[in-house]
Amino acid sequence: MRFQLLGPLALADGPDTVVLQPSKPANLLAALLLHANSTVSAEYLQRAVWGEEQPVTARAALQTCVLRLRRLFAKHGVTGTSIEAVPGGYRITAAPPTLDLLGFRAQARRAAGLDRDPEAELCALRDALSLWQGSLLANVRSDVLHRDEVPRLAEERLRAVERVCDLLLGLGRCGEALVDLWTATRVYPGHERFHEQLIEALYRTGRQSQALAEYRRVKGFLLEELGVDPSPSLRRLELSILRGEDLGSAGPAGTRVIQGETVPLPAAAPVAAPSAAPVTAPAVVSSAVPSAAPVAAAVFAPAAVPGTGPVPAVPHFTGRAAETAAMAARLTAPPAPGPEDHRPLTVLVSGAPGIGKSALAQHVARLVRDAFPAGQLLVRMTRTDGEPRTVDEVAAEVTAALGELGAGRALLILDDVVDADQARPLLTPASDDGPELAVVVTSRMGLGGLIATHGGWVQRLTAFTEAESYALLLAALGAERVEAEPRAAHRLAAACGHFPAALRILTARLLTRPGLRLADAVDWLGEDPLARLTLTDSPDHSVTGLFDRALGRLDPRLSEAFARLAQGPPELLADRGPEDEGPVPEAVRERLADAGLLEDGPPGPYRIHDLLRAHVRRTARIRDRRTEKV
Repeated sequence: MRFQLLGPLALADGPDTVVLQPSKPANLLAALLLHANSTVSAEYLQRAVWGEEQPVTARAALQTCVLRLRRLFAKHGVTGTSIEAVPGGYRITAAPPTLDLLGFRAQARRAAGLDRDPEAELCALRDALSLWQGSLLANVRSDVLHRDEVPRLAEERLRAVERVCDLLLGLGRCGEALVDLWTATRVYPGHERFHEQLIEALYRTGRQSQALAEYRRVKGFLLEELGVDPSPSLRRLELSILRGEDLGSAGPAGTRVIQGETVPLPAAAPVAAPSAAPVTAPAVVSSAVPSAAPVAAAVFAPAAVPGTGPVPAVPHFTGRAAETAAMAARLTAPPAPGPEDHRPLTVLVSGAPGIGKSALAQHVARLVRDAFPAGQLLVRMTRTDGEPRTVDEVAAEVTAALGELGAGRALLILDDVVDADQARPLLTPASDDGPELAVVVTSRMGLGGLIATHGGWVQRLTAFTEAESYALLLAALGAERVEAEPRAAHRLAAACGHFPAALRILTARLLTRPGLRLADAVDWLGEDPLARLTLTDSPDHSVTGLFDRALGRLDPRLSEAFARLAQGPPELLADRGPEDEGPVPEAVRERLADAGLLEDGPPGPYRIHDLLRAHVRRTARIRDRRTEKV
C-alpha cells in the first residue's frame, strides 16, 4: 500500500487507487504525511484540520479523527504504517516505497549524486518527476496546508524541472527541452529562469526571431504585471542573440536538486580560500558592498530536511567580513603538532537564533573547499520540528557518509547542536583508514563544556553593525531604491534591530512590493513589527516563529525566568553582586546567556535584544487576552 500526496490525496495498491473524499480525516492525514517520521504538534494539526478558527472541542475531535484514520487503514489493509500518539502530538511513519513525497526526494538525492553522468542524472530526475500526478492535494480542503505547505512542495518540483531542462540543454537536446519549456513558461509566466531556458533553446535550434519575440513577450509581462525589468541574465542573453554571438557549450552548469534544495554545481574556476595568515583586522574581507558585485543577506542558510549530505551554497552572502576571514584562516591552517594531531579541529559558531550561524558556517566551508579534497558534509543535528536527533542515528549516518569520501582532509559541519553530549561522540580521533577531519559546530548554546574537553576556537555572532545592515539592504533591494531614500533605509534597519533574520524577512517582503517607498515601509513596519516580519507564503520564516521555537527548547523554569526578565525593568538585568542577585539569580541569567537569549553579562550588564523583548511581551498580552475571554 502506498500513500500519494503529489496530486490528489490517495491510497494506491498496485494499479488500484482510492482517492479520498474531502473530509476532516483527509486533512489530518495530509498534515501528518507532509511531516512523515516527525512529531507534529496537536496545535498544528488542529489548525490544519479546522483552520485558524477552531471549535472549542478541537482537541477531543482530533482524537476522533485519528481513530477514524486508523479504521480507514484497517479497511484498506494498510500495514507497516501507523499513527503514533507521542508527547505533544502525533507521528506517522513512512518510507520512500510507501509515500510518494519521500520517494521523490530520495530520487532527487540520488540524482544529485550523479552530477558527473548527465544522462543518468536526467533519468533519475525524470523518474522522480513521474511521481507527480496532478494538482497538489486537490481533494484536501485545508486552507492552512494550501497556504503553508503546497507552495513549498510546488517549488521542489519546479527546481527539479529547471534542472531537467538544464541537463537537456547541456546534452544538446534543445528540441526535447522545448517541449517541457513551452508548457512551463505558460503555466508559470513569472518564473524567469524557465523563460531564459526557452529563449536559449530557441536560439540554439536556429530560431533567432522566435527567441527575440519570446524575450519581448516576457519583458512586456514583467513590466505590465510586476513593474520590473527582466533579470540581468535575461538581458545579457538578449544582447548575445542580437549580436549573433555563439553561446558556447551549454554544459549542465545550472543547479542540481538535493532533498528539495538547489545546490550550484562547482564553478569552472573554484574560489580561492582566504589566506591562512592570522587575521588582525576586518579589512581582510571588506564588508562594504562592491559597486558591481551583487550580494545579499547572510542570514538564512537553505532550509532542508534532517540528514547528512553535501554542504549547500548560501545564496547572496554578505556581511561578517572579519568572522569569515578568521574562520577561513583557522580551517586552512595546518594542525598544531603534538599528541592531539588526529583530533578534529573544532570551530564553534554560537549565537542567538536567527543570527546567521548556519549561513556563516556553510559559506566559509564553500570558500575553503579546496583545502578539503576528501569532501565536506553537513550534518543536521535537529529535525524539522526542532527536536534533537539521537546520537546513534547521527553517528550511523556520519560513519556511512565518511566511508564514501575520498582521501585527504574532510570537513564536517555539525549544524544546530543542542548540547555537548550530542556532539562529543562525533569528535573522536580519526581512524587510520578514514579521512582526517576538521569539524565546525553551530549551536545556540555556548557549549563551554565541549570546548573544555575538546578544545577549539569560538566565534560568537551578534547583531549586524549599522554598516552591515545598510549593505544588506543595498544588496537585496538594489542601490537605486535604497540610495533614493538613505535615511528611510537606516530607519528600517534600526526598526529591525539590525537583526539578520528580521532584515532578511523585511527585504523579502519589500521585494514583493517594488512600488512601496521605503519611508512608507518604515511607518508600515512600525505599526506592528513582529506581525509584519513574517513571510505569509512561508510562515516558518518569521521572527515570532523563530523565537517561539527557541523558547520552546528551554526548560520551563528557564523560560519563565526569561519571561520575567523580558517583561520587567532593565534593572533586573544588572549585575548586583553576590549579596543581592534580585528575583533572577546570576546562575539562571548565565544559563540564558549561554542559550543565546541574553547578550554579554558579567563583568558588564546583560541585555535582551529589543525584538526578543517585544516578542515576549506580545506573547504575554495575547495569552492574557485569551484568558480573559475564557
